[in-house]
Amino acid sequence: MAKRFDLLIFDWDGTLMDSAGVIVACIQAASRDMGLPEPSREAASHIIGLGLRQALDALFPGLSESESYDLVERYRHHYLAQDAAIPLFRGARELLRELHDRGHTLAVATGKARRGLERAFAHTGLAGYFHASRTADETHSKPHPAMIEELLDELMFTPERALMIGDTTHDLHMARNAGIASLAAGYGAHPVESLAELAPLAVCPSFADLATWLRQNA
Repeated sequence: MAKRFDLLIFDWDGTLMDSAGVIVACIQAASRDMGLPEPSREAASHIIGLGLRQALDALFPGLSESESYDLVERYRHHYLAQDAAIPLFRGARELLRELHDRGHTLAVATGKARRGLERAFAHTGLAGYFHASRTADETHSKPHPAMIEELLDELMFTPERALMIGDTTHDLHMARNAGIASLAAGYGAHPVESLAELAPLAVCPSFADLATWLRQNA
């Protein structure tokens, strides 16, 4: 089957790695450490995909600069204690290898910082499958289109040949803002109904469904 999309851009947390629950728990733990109101699981899940500072500022508006810094550090303390053990979704490694071998160009656009993505690459051994990546600390955070636009420029693809794959409305809004198609991972941080409202090509209820869609349609 001829390739429909040359460039496949993956979000990381909640799309390839089963980390959404860990992120929520770390946000809640950091808020308790700081004596702040603990956000609900729904509220904490909603900001997954944004850059860390932007995400925490959205959850806790009005903090001073020093309080915001301390909150970020408490989050990192909890997350770094366990990030090496967070698993990929079952079948993710095999899918990436298959897509790479089929000739797709693969990229990552993530709300992680560069250091966080490099740690994830090191823990999983997946760096070799990706041709380029963008993180929230080196360009505009989602849903701004900059990550996608920069990847398109670097890898020399037109928007119609690219597909964004992510589990949050921030991913799908970013794709829409950049003028590319999107595919929703309905097993991640954001509700299926919210993802469907942004008209992705499909909403996949499990990683296995996402892998099947990509094999048959990408």
